[in-house]
Amino acid sequence: MDNTFSVYKIDDRSLIAFIKREIHNLALQLGFSPHRAAETDIIVAELTSNLIKYASGGELLYRAHFNDDHNEIEIYCLDKGQGIENTAKIMNDGYSTSNTLGQGLGAIKRLSNDFQIYSIKGWGTVQYIKICDKSDFLIPLPTNELNFSALSVNYPGEKVCGDGYYVKQTKRGFQIFVGDGLGHGVHAQEAVQQAIKVFKQSGDSDPCAILRGIHDQVKKTRGLVATIASVDYKSEHWSLCGIGNINTRIHNGLENKTYTPYNGIIGHNIPRTLNNTLVPYQKHQIIVMHSDGLRTRWNLNDLTSIIKQNPSVIAATLYKDNVRGTDDATVLVGKII
Repeated sequence: MDNTFSVYKIDDRSLIAFIKREIHNLALQLGFSPHRAAETDIIVAELTSNLIKYASGGELLYRAHFNDDHNEIEIYCLDKGQGIENTAKIMNDGYSTSNTLGQGLGAIKRLSNDFQIYSIKGWGTVQYIKICDKSDFLIPLPTNELNFSALSVNYPGEKVCGDGYYVKQTKRGFQIFVGDGLGHGVHAQEAVQQAIKVFKQSGDSDPCAILRGIHDQVKKTRGLVATIASVDYKSEHWSLCGIGNINTRIHNGLENKTYTPYNGIIGHNIPRTLNNTLVPYQKHQIIVMHSDGLRTRWNLNDLTSIIKQNPSVIAATLYKDNVRGTDDATVLVGKII
């Protein structure tokens, strides 16, 4: 399944009809009823028209998810407009003011299965919407201690993404992989997808050993950079190992630390000696892992109450403020619950 988001810059009303039609057709392909697809149209129309009217444009990102028990469309709506001073007030249907993005947000919340909004006056707004094929479907709570969300986008103009990520449950805890194939396009995608295949099949709990196994299996590809973060519930620690420039940070309240990966290219040249970095595993930590498609000079503590938001909002916020636009971009955010 393709985990990447399609991205549209919304700066002209002429795009709205095209995007509505594209997402409408996607909804029907997912098995949405005509009525549910029409409700999806309303959501998309409100989001896009608000971007033009109140924020002078922004970005709309969307993707389809095929799941065992339901199918869904995920949408991010991002802008750098005036922001909203009181998001709770404008959630009421019919509330609107010329100074805020307010029209229709109540309808968006009512018609979607999940709706999150984060806004700061003078900074802009991030909205996350999940639309399931059944309007009454309740989004299940995380079944383990990790609640995560990830956002991947292609290099502009490319049809595939050379970044990739995967989260798997183990007998001891869980493991996170984030990788970036060299360059972008089909060959970068081949490298990172081969690495994910090896990661999924590996029964090892040691990130260093897993990376060595990946290295041996991707030598015929272009190569990649990657980091693996592994949690052992019993020992209560993270094991981290990375090769190449995947940025990894773990936040403990107001404190955060960046973990430096080794130099090298998986599949071509890696250090002879690799050691895991061990970090205490605690409730309420936030882990952020991203490729070099995002700038690294960011600090969650600069954004009011962002750590209280769910992982999807945090990921979109980091993307909005830091995407370079010169490469594939992936950001994964996990919260320990």
